[in-house]
Amino acid sequence: MSEHQAPAERAEQPERPEHEDGERYGEFVRVVRHGYVAELVLDRPRAMNAVSTEMARSLTAACDALSADPDARVVVLTSSHERAFCVGADLKERNGFSDAQLRLQRPVNRAAYTGVLELPMPTIASVHGFALGGGFEIALSCDLIVADRTAVVGLPEVSVGVIPGGGGTQLLPRRVGAARAAELIFTARRGGAAEARELGLVDLLVEEGTDREESLALASRIAANSPVGLRAAKRAMRLGWGKDLPSGLDLEDNAWRTVAFSGDRAEGVAAFNEKRRPNWPGE
Repeated sequence: MSEHQAPAERAEQPERPEHEDGERYGEFVRVVRHGYVAELVLDRPRAMNAVSTEMARSLTAACDALSADPDARVVVLTSSHERAFCVGADLKERNGFSDAQLRLQRPVNRAAYTGVLELPMPTIASVHGFALGGGFEIALSCDLIVADRTAVVGLPEVSVGVIPGGGGTQLLPRRVGAARAAELIFTARRGGAAEARELGLVDLLVEEGTDREESLALASRIAANSPVGLRAAKRAMRLGWGKDLPSGLDLEDNAWRTVAFSGDRAEGVAAFNEKRRPNWPGE
């Protein structure tokens, strides 16, 4: 671990069966269950997880399934490639596209990035090696980014004649401010792990080779909490982006009302008073 961040505390894993073989969505994406934690694996190692049309469709399908799954309390995005999280769009595929084909692909790609961004439960990106362009945008679409010391991140799209089109122009300023985001996007430069942590491009910096382990440990801690509370808290924070304070507080009040009379709230209070672990009904 770095001096900036203590190791994630290990919470007792909620009692759900594990399915280590995973569920496959197309050829390039799979989901592995760890109790109430769902690990969404980018699994196109021969292309360093470059996002092709088929991979985008697979990512969308996986996110749709997870969004509808009440047993998925936290999602961790990982990579099956040893030296990359995701290198962005598949430019080899795009090189053969006509303008008409590129227009047709656009909504397919956009749906994939939106699928990650709109997952209703907390999400963690586990980053090592290259997370560039669309790959970094996938990470930016998550609530938290855990990176190891090999991580290299950036949005280099203007260097190939386009712009960050997977949410980067909107998500990066929300993380690091408008001026810092402008410098990073306009120069198309890459940043190493230490600089990324310093600038707030990633949230936790961990030792080389431990990003997946630490991300799953953090996810386990989060998953021990109320699934109703987690989703409501995320919804309030996401919807509050860019709002004035009174409007944001109204959104928070609405979110509070969705949980205050829930079964999870009743169970949480009872478990606290009875000095036991909650058995969340999730409703």
